[in-house]
Amino acid sequence: MAAQMAVNSEASLWGPLKELWETVDGAVLRRQQESVHLLDLHLKKHKPHFLSLFKNPPKSAEQREKVRKASTEGIAIQGQQGSRLLPEQLLTEAFILSDLFDIGELAALELLLAGEHQQPNFPGLTRGLVAVLLYWDGKLCVSNSLRTLIQSRHGKTFTLDLSGELVALTTRFTDELMSQGLTKRILTLVSEISVTREFERLQKERGLGNEKHRKEVSDLIKECRQALADSLFSWTCQSPLTKDDTLALIGHLETVTAQADGSLDSVNLALVMALLYCLDVSFVEQGTEDREDLLQALPLLTERQYVSAVHSRLMDNQPWKLPGLQAVCRLAWALSLRVLSQLPQGSALVEFTEADEALADQALLGDVFLFMKEGMLGCESFSQEEFYIRRLHSLITDFLALMPMKVKQLRNRADEDARLVHMSLQMDSELPSSLRKDLDHLLILIGEFYSKDTFGLELGLEFWCPTESLQHTSLQGSYLGMALQRPPHKQVVLSKFVRQMGDLLPSTLYISYLRMLKGLANGPQCAHYCFSLLKTNGATHSDNIQGVSGSPVSWEHFFHSLMLYHENLRRDLPNPDASHYRHPPLRGITQRELEGLTSFLQLLTTIITWSENARLALCEHPQWTPIVVMLGLLQCSIPPVLKAELLHCLAAFGKSPEIAASLWQSLEYTQILQTVRVPGQKQAAGIEVELNEIESSCEEYPLTRGFCHLMSILVESSLPVNLGAGLRVPGFQPYLNFLRDSVFLPFPTRAYRRPAEKWEVADSVLEVFHKLLRDYEPQPTDFVQEMVELQGEQVQAYKPPGHSIMFHLLNDSPMLVLCLSLLEEGVRQLDTYAPFPGKKYLESAVLHCLCLLDLALQKEAVFMDLLRESQASLLVSPLEQLLQGVSPQTRRADHIVNIARYLYHSSSNPEAAFQSAKILRCLANYPNIQIRLVGDFTHNQAVSEKLMAGFVECLDNEEAEEGTEKGDDSDSQKKVARIRHETQIHILNLLITSLELKTPNLALYLLGFEVKKPVLSTNLQDPGVLGCPRSCLHAILSLLQRGTEKRSGPVLTQQAPNLAELCYQVIYQLCACPDTSGPTMRYLRTSQDFLFSHLQHLPFILPSNQIAALSQMSWLMKTAAIELRVTSLNRQRSHTQRLVSLLLDDQPNTQHSGTGESGMEEETRSVSGFLHFDTVSKVRRKLLSVLDAIDFSQDMPELLQLDFFERTQIEQVISNCEHVNEQGHTVCNVKLLHRVLVAEVNALQGMAAIGQRPLLLEEVNSILQQVVERNRVRRSLSAKRHALQSWRSLVETLLTACPADLIPADDRQLIIRDLLLDLHDKVLSEDAAGELMPIVAGAVFTLTAHLSQSVLSEQQQGVGLEASSGFASIANSALHLILRKLLDFILCTGGGYQRLRAHLYGSLLYYLQIAQKPEEPDTLQTAGKAMWERLTAPEDGFSKLQRENLVIIESYGKALMEVVCRDACDGHEISRMLALAVLDRILTIDRQNQWLVYVCNSGYLRSVVESLRLDDIALQSLLTPQLPLLKPLYIYESKMALLTRVAKTGQGAVELLRCGVVAQLIECQVFDMVPESDVHRVMRDPSGFIPSPMDRYRQILLPTLRLFQVILTSTTMNHQQGAAQVLQWLIVHGDTIQSLLRCQELSMGALQELSLLTGIISKTALPGALETSGEVSSAAVMEFQGHINRFQRLCLSLLGRLAGSERERLLKQAEIAAPGDSAEQREQMEVAMQQVCANIMEYCQALLLQSSAQAQFSICLFSPSGSEPAGRDGGCTDLSSTLPSMPYSRAPSLGLVLYLLKNSAADFFRFHQCHRQSLGKLQSLDQLPPEELKELCQGLVSGPGGVEKISSVQRNLLAKRRLVQLINNRAKLLALCSYVIETCLFVLWRHLEYYLLHCTPTDPRGSLLPSASLYRSRLTEDSFGGLQASGGRGLGLSRVSQQDLDLLKSDMAAGFGEALQKKLLEVEGLYSQVRSRYTFIQALVRRIRGLLRQPKS
Repeated sequence: MAAQMAVNSEASLWGPLKELWETVDGAVLRRQQESVHLLDLHLKKHKPHFLSLFKNPPKSAEQREKVRKASTEGIAIQGQQGSRLLPEQLLTEAFILSDLFDIGELAALELLLAGEHQQPNFPGLTRGLVAVLLYWDGKLCVSNSLRTLIQSRHGKTFTLDLSGELVALTTRFTDELMSQGLTKRILTLVSEISVTREFERLQKERGLGNEKHRKEVSDLIKECRQALADSLFSWTCQSPLTKDDTLALIGHLETVTAQADGSLDSVNLALVMALLYCLDVSFVEQGTEDREDLLQALPLLTERQYVSAVHSRLMDNQPWKLPGLQAVCRLAWALSLRVLSQLPQGSALVEFTEADEALADQALLGDVFLFMKEGMLGCESFSQEEFYIRRLHSLITDFLALMPMKVKQLRNRADEDARLVHMSLQMDSELPSSLRKDLDHLLILIGEFYSKDTFGLELGLEFWCPTESLQHTSLQGSYLGMALQRPPHKQVVLSKFVRQMGDLLPSTLYISYLRMLKGLANGPQCAHYCFSLLKTNGATHSDNIQGVSGSPVSWEHFFHSLMLYHENLRRDLPNPDASHYRHPPLRGITQRELEGLTSFLQLLTTIITWSENARLALCEHPQWTPIVVMLGLLQCSIPPVLKAELLHCLAAFGKSPEIAASLWQSLEYTQILQTVRVPGQKQAAGIEVELNEIESSCEEYPLTRGFCHLMSILVESSLPVNLGAGLRVPGFQPYLNFLRDSVFLPFPTRAYRRPAEKWEVADSVLEVFHKLLRDYEPQPTDFVQEMVELQGEQVQAYKPPGHSIMFHLLNDSPMLVLCLSLLEEGVRQLDTYAPFPGKKYLESAVLHCLCLLDLALQKEAVFMDLLRESQASLLVSPLEQLLQGVSPQTRRADHIVNIARYLYHSSSNPEAAFQSAKILRCLANYPNIQIRLVGDFTHNQAVSEKLMAGFVECLDNEEAEEGTEKGDDSDSQKKVARIRHETQIHILNLLITSLELKTPNLALYLLGFEVKKPVLSTNLQDPGVLGCPRSCLHAILSLLQRGTEKRSGPVLTQQAPNLAELCYQVIYQLCACPDTSGPTMRYLRTSQDFLFSHLQHLPFILPSNQIAALSQMSWLMKTAAIELRVTSLNRQRSHTQRLVSLLLDDQPNTQHSGTGESGMEEETRSVSGFLHFDTVSKVRRKLLSVLDAIDFSQDMPELLQLDFFERTQIEQVISNCEHVNEQGHTVCNVKLLHRVLVAEVNALQGMAAIGQRPLLLEEVNSILQQVVERNRVRRSLSAKRHALQSWRSLVETLLTACPADLIPADDRQLIIRDLLLDLHDKVLSEDAAGELMPIVAGAVFTLTAHLSQSVLSEQQQGVGLEASSGFASIANSALHLILRKLLDFILCTGGGYQRLRAHLYGSLLYYLQIAQKPEEPDTLQTAGKAMWERLTAPEDGFSKLQRENLVIIESYGKALMEVVCRDACDGHEISRMLALAVLDRILTIDRQNQWLVYVCNSGYLRSVVESLRLDDIALQSLLTPQLPLLKPLYIYESKMALLTRVAKTGQGAVELLRCGVVAQLIECQVFDMVPESDVHRVMRDPSGFIPSPMDRYRQILLPTLRLFQVILTSTTMNHQQGAAQVLQWLIVHGDTIQSLLRCQELSMGALQELSLLTGIISKTALPGALETSGEVSSAAVMEFQGHINRFQRLCLSLLGRLAGSERERLLKQAEIAAPGDSAEQREQMEVAMQQVCANIMEYCQALLLQSSAQAQFSICLFSPSGSEPAGRDGGCTDLSSTLPSMPYSRAPSLGLVLYLLKNSAADFFRFHQCHRQSLGKLQSLDQLPPEELKELCQGLVSGPGGVEKISSVQRNLLAKRRLVQLINNRAKLLALCSYVIETCLFVLWRHLEYYLLHCTPTDPRGSLLPSASLYRSRLTEDSFGGLQASGGRGLGLSRVSQQDLDLLKSDMAAGFGEALQKKLLEVEGLYSQVRSRYTFIQALVRRIRGLLRQPKS
């Protein structure tokens, strides 16, 4: 039992029933395929609800107890764990509700809980009030379901075209219900339930809330009753009732009473119609195919008891409460009996069918026709139901056709009565009491019935028998083209009735007959027939002037009478100045005549309204001249009512433009409205007087309304500019002034006898204003004051009426004030929810006011611009500012609030809500207004809630439907649905516009964000949580979420694609805006799971609206990208993981197995699922299927084919009409273009032009269609671009922002492979649109970069290198495919798209990087391997891939080379740099040098070389102190890198020399512009991105030096030529080079410069260099020699600085300068210094060797002093620096070399030790302690705490990279040290050998020996001797004493001791065993040792 006592939180009396209704509605009305099965389930489940209709669950003591304890013990709630305690208050309410509705206590409690849950949807109501609504809504759902089920049955009257299966299901179900007594239950309920009774009960228990709640409750109750009655009606339409049910129905109708006005209410009407259908046998005459079956089922024919029971019941003399109703039923039964009597089956029922006459008589006595008119037609709902109308039509026509004798009796009776009346009038006696008006009533009933034709059925056609042939073109009769066929008998009888009635018509029936004709003329064909009838009725001979013989019902008679009235009344025209004008003698027309004339005019109006032919025929008739006569009558003194009819009639004539033009002139001429004052006339005349004098005093205004109606029609047809010319200033202005000042402005203050008329007047005059403003386009001429000549003087001309209205609306004029107060009044009245007289007209007037404001806002900008340009003296204010004014009624600035309040009434007034939304959207564009609006909207809590509810209600509206085309307004429901949809669109656009403005703005308020506190502090909740109201955000989300749980995906994207697109855009904007992003994303993630539920349905495929589908996807993907980024940053791994796997998985996801896989996968899996393969089946990755949905091809419209217009001019006009629309697309304004072209056509003159006009207009049409197509193409391309851009950003976010470990490396590579291949396939297809290529190229670039990164990181982790299958997880074949596609893409871009190719070159570089070998540690162990081993080693993965890549690249041949080379030579900077880089990369791997040959032979290389000269000026500008643009520098660096690459092969270097690269560089002056080192402190780039001038200079110099070094290294054969050229460069820029060599501050940069410079000098500045260039003159040789000597001297002094103790100082300095990067910096500096030393020592060695092969003839570079440079303790430095006065005067001592030797040996061991340690660490990387790892990473990670953040895998990789770097640095240093050691030993040995063996000391005694003079000559050349004896400037070292030599020997012996020798030998041992080269260390050491041990000679 406990289980049954659980509470259903959805309320069993509401939730399940709502679901039931949705299912029924979906299956029957919306025809959803899947609902049939659901419907079956629901019907089985809910059958009890239908059987015991509206029965409530009973109360019980047990339930009461259970509920009572719920506050202490709690109560179980379905679907929730455990029990829940409920507050006492809630339980009290539950008991009240239980008593109120007499329902079970649990059910009451459920209703309250559901009410609490639903409360946010009903702002302002308590849960109890909501529960009341839900109770009745549940009832309504049941009754609606019942009605819909019954309507779906198959039967005799209508069909819904449903599937057989569904009809069988519903028929079976409803038959069962019917057999269980449904009819009686319905009848009981209808009589039991009444609104007043329910309201009394509710009132007692305070169950009624505000007006809106009362209205909603009463509406629900009324709808319930109506639905029940309709169910019965629908049943009887389709199938007959049983005998008992029919009698029960009759029984119910006996008790029915009428409403106050004598009409039935809609419920009883439905029941009456149900009975009439029960008694209906007219379908027997229709020859339908299932007629026999229907006859079988008809109890009238098959059951005798049925007939007898019904018959006796209706024959019963007991009067009903409504005798008229009894009469109707009797008439229907009589007619049924008459039909039965004519059927073969009827013979058995003779006893009953005999009584038909008697029944008909009884019916007539009961005034049957009067009741039909008043009781049935008087009911509002009658004309809303087609089958009511059809049944009544058959009733009337059957009476006329089946009972002709009765009709004849009626006519005879009428004639008799007419005679009696006539006699009594003659004798002035009383009218006889026995008069019956049956025929009168019948005629009026026919007239009334057919004059309303809501459904356009034109049933009245049955009364017209086509006498003439119906071949008439304008007619589409029901018998078109069948004129020869005889019309059916019934039709003949009916038409005879119409004709015969008019013959010899008695005067008493005259008016009724005219009214009948008016009804029967209602419709295009009927009107035509009626016109013909009246035409043929006239006298056949026109000479009979009196019109006596003619029928009184004919045109002839009517117009003749009118003319006579006019003649008579015109004579009585009073003199306007006469004082008795106010009470004109009305002797002309009696009341009876007045009615006759009115009827005639109404008939005329109806005919000419429908039939244009009649209009023209009558208007042009020469004798009748109706318009003239009517206008004449208007001037006579006749009652206003008649004048009004005349005006309406004229308005109907005015529908034809050709009549309207002449009508204007006639109006002006007759001065109906006086526009010209006659001089001397005291008083105005015409309509104005009538309004003020007569109508105002009568308090009725028919004439004014008629005049407004006439104006409204005429203004639409034509508006003549020269109206009234000659007599007054021409134009419409006097009419406008009258309408505004005499009609509109005073309307609120006039008195009205009929309250509704007040609003009718307002509506009719506002309609004219609306039309005038709608058709007004501001023109420049409107603002120029033109003059016209009038009777000889110049007067100001009138402006167009629209201009005048605009002017009044843009000023605080009475007109604007009245419009705004009307809006305020309107919304106040609507807020009462009570019906009041004239409500319809008030709503219409309000709508016109809103339209006026909207139009003014739209046209205001153009109006103001033109006004400004014209410098006219008009003063206007923008309407949006006027709307912020203070309202005189409320003294508050609430105009805009009032406009917004109309949204709250969108359910009852969709159009007003639509206009209101439109105006608000216009106002949202003004940021300054937004802030005030937020204040106004939120200032009053109650108003604020209402406004919010209004916006939400408009968005929530479920009836809104996206219309396909504007034209489809025939169906009013569709029109309303479309308007609701447009309203939603406007509101969303308002939100989008507002969100872009600064806070606070409307959007934030409407979307539920904080407006008074910071937006970020908002905490969004579900509606109702923490008092959070339902906001527009909730509405948007619920719109989007509908259907997301189903397989088909969000319903909105299919049903209203444009709306869905805007919804997604709003959500994206909320997520993208920094203020709202946090709260929104939190809410979407936690409460809604929004993104996941939508992304799983991607891609949205909408063949009908591809553009919208793409836009929906783009906004959604952009939002997803933000979400991925945010969740990654916040480390919300599970969220990120879910989305990532949703987008990227290619395994079918299992989460969806409950509902089957989503969307796209169905098709791919159906087969495999069927064959059980799906364990391995793959599905397409979501991201790829989205890409598939973007169609890259775009069909372009063809060029215009024009015959008349000039194409270029048309294109010009089209481009002039283009503007950027709200979405940012450039589109052509088609309306404007149309106006321009039509004006052009109209401007053509001459006969030829008139003949060609149709052709011209046709061509204009084709141009417009073409432009519409162009606009579509632009929108489509833009949507594709947008979608692709969003897709790209989503892909990039997935790959960059999400944590790398979410997607394993192997998956990542496969994903990138798939994306790349698909992208390429799409973009390389033939018809891909060029506009999409740049985005694709960008995406390709990112993807390739990630692929490269992924592969490299995978290799660094050491995975996949051994795997033979491929290089990494991604197979080589896939890589090759990617490369091929990439190269195809590069080639297909052709000549254009250079910027696009930049991306592709970038991609290519990333791709080629994959095959680049990573840096490997130099273990110095290679010597162990024999050469052979190395040659035969298997090819590793890298070189294999590289080789294959090259094969692919070369297969593209010259085409690819051409493109890349061309891009490298000219074009955009970035493309050039990347193209140069690509060339560089390809040349690196191109072993066959094919590319090199091409580059050299095709002249591209020369081009690059020659462009260096041009770069010179740009580079010079880089060295100015200002912050420069770095482009030229980057381009220059790229070029130099390429040239250096080319120079690395001998062939290339030779080619470069041939191209004159050195000569080009010699001419560059930039090298001489060394910046001052301290200037750069002035202008530093704060970001530190732009390097200082000195650094910039080095960036220019170093690449050149490197290039020279490479050229010198590569040119083995032509070395001399290269060296000579480079030497020339050194000499030309000699001063700069020398200053660099003298550099004081040896920073890192300076050391790099020096290492390169010394390297070049050591190879070029050799004495031998001069001999090669033999033809140089001796003077030049001398100069060269000088330069070379200077270079030598500077180099040696530099050696002194670097080998000495300055080295230590420099290294320390570097550590102090940058402590962070110290280790790295120090290493680099060490390498650079070693390099400089090695270069200088190499130079010395070269000089020594070149001077002579034997020591005794070689030159000396070092002085014979063995003392080492002083003190390492930082005391005095080396020799050169001890003599500051003459720093270069003496050669450095030989001790320096020894010192360098010692240091190098020591360094060698230090480095060797370090190298070994690092190698050890590298091998045991995994065992290293974390601290050490961190320390290793420190240098490679920037920023404090950077090491902490990275993962351990990363840390290991970085540590490994750092160790490899260390090892390789050390290996380089070891090589340098060993080289320095070797050269030092050689120099020492050479010098010692010379000094100790060949040198003769310069002691006086041996001065004549030759050797001494030789030495002198050698040292006197300069302190460093050249080879040519140049006459010796001997300085310092020119004398070497014996003492010096002895000292040298002892110093050397001391220095070059055992320890050092041992060390040196050890170096050789260590180094030569790891390097496979043998050094000369051992030999040199031995020789030096020998020299030093020699005994003194």
